[in-house]
Amino acid sequence: MELIELMKPDLVLLDIQMPGCSGIDVAASLARPRPHVIFCTAYEQHAVDAFELNAVDYLLKPISRIRLGQALERFESLSAAAKESSVDHAIHAHRDGPARFLAKKGSHFIVVIESRVLYFVSEEGLTKLVTEADQYWMDAPLNELESRVDPSRFFRISRAALVNLNAITEVHPLPGGGGEARLRTGERLEVSRRRFSEFLESLDGRTAR
Repeated sequence: MELIELMKPDLVLLDIQMPGCSGIDVAASLARPRPHVIFCTAYEQHAVDAFELNAVDYLLKPISRIRLGQALERFESLSAAAKESSVDHAIHAHRDGPARFLAKKGSHFIVVIESRVLYFVSEEGLTKLVTEADQYWMDAPLNELESRVDPSRFFRISRAALVNLNAITEVHPLPGGGGEARLRTGERLEVSRRRFSEFLESLDGRTAR
């Protein structure tokens, strides 16, 4: 993660199975514009079929020079827009379990599973991930995170905040049509007027966004 952020490579080869998170989790956490990605895996064909998505290539271990060359030629022949959209496709397709997020804490990265997140909030161009125990910083914008989380559990209450509905204990309407969400930690988050009615419906389980 640190090398990708520092060197801004055109192409990254990522193993799907890695300690703590997958290559797809890493790709999803990268700030846009993302580098182009070739996924690598030791799984047999039936397991890698899910990753053969449009322009996203994969390499089955042990990797031969011929197959690597074919993958590189394939990426060189694609337009920049096709490469970017294909990585997004792979990220969205890999939703067979809870999302995980790579967040920064000091000089290293922390893996935070979706259920631990209380909310995400945008502050001064960065995204803060808040749990009950701590808070971390991420480069990914809220729009991208909103597309990755479970929409039945998370709601975008304003332009600046995306909250875990299971963390909310009270909602207080405010003059002007907006409101205030109170979390089990005692924290309070503003709910915009435009989103307040839909927010209440989501808490009541009446909408499937």
